[in-house]
Amino acid sequence: MRALRTSVVAAIAAATAVTAVAGCAAKNDGKGGGGKGVIEVTATDTGCELSAKEFPAGHVRFAVHNKGSKVTEVYVYAPGDRIVTERENIGPGTSAEITAEIKAGKYEVACKPGMKGDGIRQKITVSGKGASTKKRDPKLDAAVAAYRKYVQEQADQTLPAAQKFADAVKDGDIEAAKKTYAVSRVGWERTEPVAESFGDIDPKVDVRADGVEKGQKWTGWHKLEKSLWEEKKISGDDKKLADQLITDLKDWQKRVGKAEITPTSMANGAKELLDEVATGKVTGEEERYSHTDLVDFQGNVEGAEKTYELLKPVVAKNDAALAKELDKQFKAIRDQLDKHRDSGSADGFASYDTVGKSERKELADGVNALAEPLSKLAAAVATAK
Repeated sequence: MRALRTSVVAAIAAATAVTAVAGCAAKNDGKGGGGKGVIEVTATDTGCELSAKEFPAGHVRFAVHNKGSKVTEVYVYAPGDRIVTERENIGPGTSAEITAEIKAGKYEVACKPGMKGDGIRQKITVSGKGASTKKRDPKLDAAVAAYRKYVQEQADQTLPAAQKFADAVKDGDIEAAKKTYAVSRVGWERTEPVAESFGDIDPKVDVRADGVEKGQKWTGWHKLEKSLWEEKKISGDDKKLADQLITDLKDWQKRVGKAEITPTSMANGAKELLDEVATGKVTGEEERYSHTDLVDFQGNVEGAEKTYELLKPVVAKNDAALAKELDKQFKAIRDQLDKHRDSGSADGFASYDTVGKSERKELADGVNALAEPLSKLAAAVATAK
């Protein structure tokens, strides 16, 4: 679940935040103080200042400096609050860089001290044609096409698995629903690097209780998870929610082909997802009733690795050392997850409530070790010509 921002996550981030610095390549002419093509963003507890509010389209590099006392996050929003790019968990006194491909248009940059609310916003204007796809390395166009195909395959495979889960709920069969719950979520978890590109699907199908906004009805997997494991009963409303879940997932399935996906959104999304795993999901908050968190972790890592593997031909050419490090760290986190496999469970992993604090810390450390080089992936992609 990408949209949830809890005080728990903020507290963990404040203690463990690591500066996420991307590479230094950019292709616009913004007049940022950090050099050509850099837009400086100074975030404080009460402000969000940009060194330029008008700049050319293309690969834009934002250099964020958190001079406030709270952990912050920075978003670039298109109209309708569609997320173009984001960076979370920027600790007090630290900096981070975001490289994104932005088309001409009107946008807003939001700094969110405490990682809460709508943020302190600044309007920006992006003009011109920017980086033409004709000039872009054809390997990147191939990567986007292959990734879209991968996401579509995951959506297509999720529907029948989710239907089995929904049918069990509607039949009132608690045990069958429990057995099919985690498996029904795997495809979704693999595609979370680009979850924001599907609009409002994420909060419909994957929101947790503490992520429900005022006036929003709690729907999706986690509402049903609570009924199955905590309340230990299936209500008439739950049966309706099972049908709604399938309706929303079918909507997701249709949106994949129209979703805006770019090489940099793939790279940034993978990095942000692993940040969420390390600072939030590793605490057990995602699957707090079922304790099927390890299946989610596996899906998230697989989805992030898929984005890297597709971008790797370009990354290896531009930054061979980065590619070598990412190969190493992806293998390391896969090996860590393999230690927790359980062939006797319905989803193939041990229940997360059997994973001790020291083991959880090892997982968090492993994900952080991967997230650091992954933060440089977008910049390595942006240098391709």
